[in-house]
This record gives sequence, structure tokens and C-alpha cells, in this order.
Amino acid sequence: MKELKSVDQEDLLNNAVGLLKKLIAIPSFSKDEYNTSVEIENFFAVHQVPVKRFKNNIWAVNKHFDAVKPSILLNTHHDTVKPNKAYTLDPFLPVEQDGKLYGLGSNDAGASLVAMAQVFLHFYEQEDLKYNLVIALTAEEEISGFDGIEALFPQLPNIELAIVGEPTQMNLAIAEKGLLVIDGEMKGTASHAAHPNDDNAIIKCMEDLQNILAYRFPKVSDYLGEVKVTLSEIHAGVQHNVVPEACTFTLDVRVTDEYSNKEAFEIIQSQMKSTLNARSFRLNSSKIEMDHPFVKAGLEAGRTTYGSPTSSDQAIIPCTSVKIGPGDSRRSHTADEFIYIEEIKEGIEIYIKILEKVL
Repeated sequence: MKELKSVDQEDLLNNAVGLLKKLIAIPSFSKDEYNTSVEIENFFAVHQVPVKRFKNNIWAVNKHFDAVKPSILLNTHHDTVKPNKAYTLDPFLPVEQDGKLYGLGSNDAGASLVAMAQVFLHFYEQEDLKYNLVIALTAEEEISGFDGIEALFPQLPNIELAIVGEPTQMNLAIAEKGLLVIDGEMKGTASHAAHPNDDNAIIKCMEDLQNILAYRFPKVSDYLGEVKVTLSEIHAGVQHNVVPEACTFTLDVRVTDEYSNKEAFEIIQSQMKSTLNARSFRLNSSKIEMDHPFVKAGLEAGRTTYGSPTSSDQAIIPCTSVKIGPGDSRRSHTADEFIYIEEIKEGIEIYIKILEKVL
């Protein structure tokens, strides 16, 4: 493997920070990422790396790609959420101050993107790799959209392992909870509030919800703990003197690797009297075994492992995957989002250190 000299490290970091500043300055809300995709294309063109495009997804393979070999995928996203109203800084003005780089998407997941881009360039021309290295910088992650990595994946070569870039403080998220969103409705009898009503939809719904929120799923994951059911929305009634005919609600369910989303839905339905409807079953949980070579290499590099409660594109990647990237998940989607420059530097170094043991 090519030795990573200090001058190389400095160049990689400067390239990464420069690219991130350009991306921050370009609005890239989910489904509207074309301009950032062009900036990414331009970046690779400058470094003489041919890329392919599918919709707003940009991807490339190493220079000495060998179709006989399996591939390792570097994947993260270039879309962002919309800035919240608590911002005190311009979300699209990259400001570097006190070792931090401020801007929308800097932490989630711009730092992962620019670190992965530099890592890909570092390995790009090497001829002695055991695996091909593929990079895919994709769209619509923040909305779990259908035109991001899910649409692109069938066009990629044989991927044996996907490394998903999200802010994990460069520790290894070896498991990730799935996401199941359930809309429910409890029917009752509409009436005047002044008269007795033993079929009040709101009261029946409250009883039903208290039951499921107190329920404990039998199987507990070694990686992710318990399935978590959260009541996130509830709606009923339009005026004070009318008992409504129905009460509707939404449950946010974080599913562990012990259950598929369909299994979790069936259990929840068995515990409730309300009519339930799952929006989708596609965002399932994921995990990678502790004895996987990438995990072992990560541990040897001094990283720790954990189970992630947040969802990412791992949920729709149909192969073994692990989540690791610079930044802190607690900064994601917050006002005045930022990344430490040192975190980008560390991210590049750790990615390379781990991959050198695997590739």
C-alpha cells in the first residue's frame, strides 16, 4: 500500500475542506440536488476521475477496476434537510472559525462525503487491491427517497460491503434500527358533548395507545436493545361541543434486528383495537457481524462499536453494511450546524487506516 505522508495528508484535508465549502454554498434539499451533483462531477473531473451519473447520483470505480473481484462501496449523500428557523448564521455561507466549519450539511453528511472522496482518490490508482473500490454520492437520503441509492444500486458492480458515511465520530455503527411509520384510526360515535356517550373515539384511542406504549416486545437485541414505539401525532375533534366520530394518530416505531418491519407491525396490530396502516415496510434494520474483517480492522484502529438508533440509507442497501463517518449525530439538523476541521482530518486518516487492512 502507498504510504500516506504528512504532505499527502495536508493535501487531502485541504481538498476536502475546499470541496465542502463549495457544497455548503449550494442549496441541495432532497429531490433538488442537481447543482451539488454537478459540483461533485467537477471535483472528480479536476482529479481526472471519470464518473457516471444516474439522476442526481454520482458514482465512480477505481482506475484498475476488475469485474472478477468483489467491490467495497463508499456511500453517503449530498442532500440536506431545510434549515430551521433557529439559525443565526447564513446556512449557505461556509464560515471557518475557531477550528469549525459552519454551514448546512457540514456535519450531516458533508464531512463524510468529502472525506470519502479523498479516500477514494488515495486508493484510486493502486493496482494491488483485493477489492474494487466504488464511490457513490447519492440523493434523497434525508427523505428515504426512491431516486437515491435504492435506484442506483442495481447499476453498481457486485458490492460485498457498503461503508455508509454518516456522523458517528468515526466509531462503527454495527447495527441500525429500522423505521416503521404507522397511521392509526380509532372509530367512535359522534354526539353532542352535553349527552352521555360510551363510544367516545378519543377516550377509546387513549386507552389503546396507553396499551401499546406500555407494551414490551419479547426479544431484545444485543446491539440495539428494545423496539421503541413513540406516539408522534394525534388528531381529533373540531369544536368543543362535538364528540368526534374518529381519532387518528401516528406511531414512529424503531425496529431492531430481532424483527422485520412486517413482524413488528403484526405484533403491534395484535395489541391494538385501532385500525392500523403501515406507510412502508422497506426501511428495515441492519447489522454487521463482529467478526467481519472491516469491524476487526476498525477495532484494531482503536474505534469502538455501537448500535445506532437513527436511520440512514443502510435501511435500503441490500448487502452487508456498516455506518461510520466524521462528525456527531447530535449536531445533525440543528441550527448553525458545524463540523470541526480536525474531525475531517481524522475521518480521512481512519478510513484509510481501516481500508488498508481490508483492501
